[in-house]
Amino acid sequence: MSARIRVFDTTLRDGEQTPGVNLNIQEKLEIARQLAKLGVDIIEAGFAVSSPGDFMAVKTVAENVKGITVASLSRAVEKDIDRSWEALQNAESPRIHTFIATSDIHMKYKLKMTEEEVLQRAIAMVKYAKKYCSDVEFSAEDSSRTRTEFLYRVLEAVIKAGATVVNIPDTVGYSTPEEFGLIIKGIKENVINIGKADISVHCHNDLGLAVANSLAAMRNGATQLECTINGLGERAGNASLEELIMGIETRRDYYGSIIHNIDTKQIYRTSKLVSSLTGIYVQPNKAIVGANAFAHESGIHQHGVLAEKTTYEIMTPESIGLAQNRMILGKLSGKHAFEDRLKELGYNLSAEDVLKAFEQFKSLADKKKTVLDKDIEALVEEKVSEVEETYQLDSFQINSGNKVISTSTVSLFRNGKAVTEAATGDGPVNAAFNAIERTVGFGLELQDYSLKGVTEGADALGEATVRVMKDGKIFVGRGVSTDIIEASVKAYLNAINRVLDETEKSAAKGKG
Repeated sequence: MSARIRVFDTTLRDGEQTPGVNLNIQEKLEIARQLAKLGVDIIEAGFAVSSPGDFMAVKTVAENVKGITVASLSRAVEKDIDRSWEALQNAESPRIHTFIATSDIHMKYKLKMTEEEVLQRAIAMVKYAKKYCSDVEFSAEDSSRTRTEFLYRVLEAVIKAGATVVNIPDTVGYSTPEEFGLIIKGIKENVINIGKADISVHCHNDLGLAVANSLAAMRNGATQLECTINGLGERAGNASLEELIMGIETRRDYYGSIIHNIDTKQIYRTSKLVSSLTGIYVQPNKAIVGANAFAHESGIHQHGVLAEKTTYEIMTPESIGLAQNRMILGKLSGKHAFEDRLKELGYNLSAEDVLKAFEQFKSLADKKKTVLDKDIEALVEEKVSEVEETYQLDSFQINSGNKVISTSTVSLFRNGKAVTEAATGDGPVNAAFNAIERTVGFGLELQDYSLKGVTEGADALGEATVRVMKDGKIFVGRGVSTDIIEASVKAYLNAINRVLDETEKSAAKGKG
């Protein structure tokens, strides 16, 4: 089988619907640029009508990321399509993506519409979107639970109305590979004008079958795969881009000469960036990009790999861009060596950002004997996730033990002036967080706190992530340091600054 497959990435839309994920515009732009570098064909940058933030994210990506198609999701409603076009109009290659549900259960209980009403709305809204944009994608929501005769009728009608892509979502992750493959096969055989449109699939992972269903659809004629980095998304998430692509690459004996644009050596870098900015860590045993994906503990496995890698490794770490620490940097390393290493790791930073990262590297090198690739990645990704620093850390002190009440004194700079407060807490981290809250004058609801070592060893860099809630909104803060308390303090302060940045922007919009 030989076919051209387009990769439609919806990390910035469906992926951001992962509970607890709240990306700002700069972070979305950073991810979009990396997705373009990865080689995806289409970026679904958001749902423009859903909020001013989503509108600005779509608009910003559309105006700044070139050489790629940028899409915005829209319900089958004129105001949604108007708003999508307003955000997309400056894109090099814009796409309006409109949808309406077609299953009996959705039409009866959610839409409260008849088949004929749904059909006419779908036709009308594709025609309406077509006035703005030549590239229009139509999704028949809950396709896998839609009666096939009605699905064929809708698809034929929207293609006739001008749809260039028809998407077949397994919206609730209900289908199985054989069943889903037959749905696509049936569409190919029964929709008379299907040759005029790409067939896309969007599979959810509720039963752990999203990747398998997507690949089965591809085998049966789907030409566009919708997916997210790390499988992020609503409920159990979406089909994972890295698993889809490496499945194709590793099993070309089965899937044939599939053509795609993905640069697999950018997979690990993209996964790390998305994980860092969303605050959603990848589970260690996650396929392709998990920490254990290329680890071998069993003696039998280790012996086999040492004798011949292919005994237990069906792909190489290098094939996904996983660095093997070819150069070890230390405190005597110069800026040029550091900059070269950044480029090898896939970072293209401005001269100013290189200098800032180099200063952090030198500070870290004074604390660690050797600085590894993962340490450098953690430092650079911390800079990417920065916001306007209303408060900056000056110093902190901790007094803690198993028979004393933990206390913390934290000193922060604001507008060049130091403000110092002390507080107690249930442990050193909680005490430090309480002291920060007293310093800034407001509290946050801590939803999640996690700490992990970036590398191994007693001098390992620690990475702390906090997820907090303020006025019903989720904010993620991140900090790195060889001192885990300092990493935690920096993460909480990062979250505080995000809250203040959002508040200031909202106030500015209100005045405008």
